Amino acid sequence: MARKITRREFIRSAGLGALGLVTPYVLLGPGGSRFADPPDQAHFAFDPNLPPEDVFGVSVASGDPTAAGVILWTRVNDDQWQPDTNLAFQVAADTGFTQIVAQGLVASADFDANSDYVVKLDLDGSLGAGSVYYYRFIYANTSSRIGRCRTLPASDSSPTNLKFGLLTCQHYTNGYYPALHYLAQEDVDFVIHVGDFIYESGSTNQAYPNHVLQIPGGSPATGLEAYRYLYRTYHSDHFLQEVMERHTFIIIWDDHEFANDSYWDYELDAPGAPDHPFVADPNALTQLKLESQRAWAEYMPARPQIDPNATHPHDYLTIYRRFQFGDLVDLFMTDERTYRSPHPCGETTIGGRYVNLGCPMQSDPSQSMLGPTQRDWLVDGLLNSPAIWKLWGNEVLQMELIIPRPNNPNGDIYLNLDAWDGYEYERQSVLTQVRDAGIKNLVTLTGDLHAYMAGYLKIDYANHDNNDPNNVVGVEFMTPAVTSSNVGEVLADLGFPFEIGEGLVRLLNPHVRFFDGYHWGYAVIEVTPAYCEYRTYSVDKTVDSPDAARALLKRLRVFRDHTRIFDLTP
Repeated sequence: MARKITRREFIRSAGLGALGLVTPYVLLGPGGSRFADPPDQAHFAFDPNLPPEDVFGVSVASGDPTAAGVILWTRVNDDQWQPDTNLAFQVAADTGFTQIVAQGLVASADFDANSDYVVKLDLDGSLGAGSVYYYRFIYANTSSRIGRCRTLPASDSSPTNLKFGLLTCQHYTNGYYPALHYLAQEDVDFVIHVGDFIYESGSTNQAYPNHVLQIPGGSPATGLEAYRYLYRTYHSDHFLQEVMERHTFIIIWDDHEFANDSYWDYELDAPGAPDHPFVADPNALTQLKLESQRAWAEYMPARPQIDPNATHPHDYLTIYRRFQFGDLVDLFMTDERTYRSPHPCGETTIGGRYVNLGCPMQSDPSQSMLGPTQRDWLVDGLLNSPAIWKLWGNEVLQMELIIPRPNNPNGDIYLNLDAWDGYEYERQSVLTQVRDAGIKNLVTLTGDLHAYMAGYLKIDYANHDNNDPNNVVGVEFMTPAVTSSNVGEVLADLGFPFEIGEGLVRLLNPHVRFFDGYHWGYAVIEVTPAYCEYRTYSVDKTVDSPDAARALLKRLRVFRDHTRIFDLTP
């Protein structure tokens, strides 16, 4: 029988105690695990005829890879949890689990109701670099479905090719997820999700009867149990399970994991949420933010920094983080909701956050999207990165998006001040530092807008020259919504009489090279030492079927040390 150690002894030896977010476990030998004693195989016995979903209703997932491990994630159905039953896990180099590389036990007390029966294991230090592994959980004589995970390349390696799936905005009640089925089939190394994994609200739309929500306490979410319900429900979708079983995820949040168009009100030292019922109660919003952070930390296979005893959201959870893929790619995932200033021109919808003539606060140095600490972390990382390509997981549109009004003293019309247009000074500051340091190959990977878009990152958008190396410092590739209402749906609901096509958007915004607001789907980003390529796919969200229509919409490429975008679409 395997040697038993105390939980405190293991956490200390594994270096996990300070994190405060992982589930304590005991690794059992043999084969690369921390303790060499042979395990009692009875821990890993199960009946292969028992359906996995009877115990593991939301299946399994992996995330936040390192060169030596990943986060493994699952949840035991609450009606299956037993107070004296350990959960077992196994990681193998093969799907038959004949080559076990790590296995261990989790005590039932460590995934009880306090964590909503969620299990998160950090295997950093237990696996090999640049490798694919297979994993499963075993509980109540039942095995979960087998997940597949991948570790990062070694820091001193030189990968020749990396592929990333790119996702955002998957409103559950606004469509089905066949896009995730297709991404599960893609030969990508990792999946980057730039936010709106859940939406805090439901919908009265009954067009998608397999995707209906009954949020506890009503819509929008007003507490921890409501957020947990939303994550459980989203995770219950069969196509979401498929893609998370197949690929290792790197996830950041946007606003809807908490509340629409949220920000931080520094005068009140509390969150701002202009559309939430708690809008006038900063104490209630602070508590709600903490509860949304807790639910995110429980239900995402991620490795943020967390202080479970903190009572301030800025201290409780830090989720911006960096991933290094040898000398080919540095990926920076930024949090653009927790620290951002209020919207510069007011919190009303039309005339404030959207469709605004602009105001002096847009270019005020105090106006920040990232907050000073995160901004310094990002700039320092970009300027000191040894990688060829610098990818920035950036939730909201960074490029300017306007309706110009030439010779009009009232200025241009800004369509979206919830994006970087509302934070012009900081945008210019970051990009100027990138230019002045001679940094090349900056690519922002963006979501939020529910559209496909690609174009040039500029310091000064009044300069329409897309070939000026003193002004153009990188490119932006945006992935569309998986299901959330796109431009076409919104305009149709408003009775708008015509489409806003790519030609019009590009005419008004010459830095934009591609725009499509009338489809849903996902993107694939391929990176080599020579180029970074962006491929976008449209997938029909109206049918809950693996046979939903899918099409390649656009294939664009930017070459190393250059910023010109080439269209390679067949």
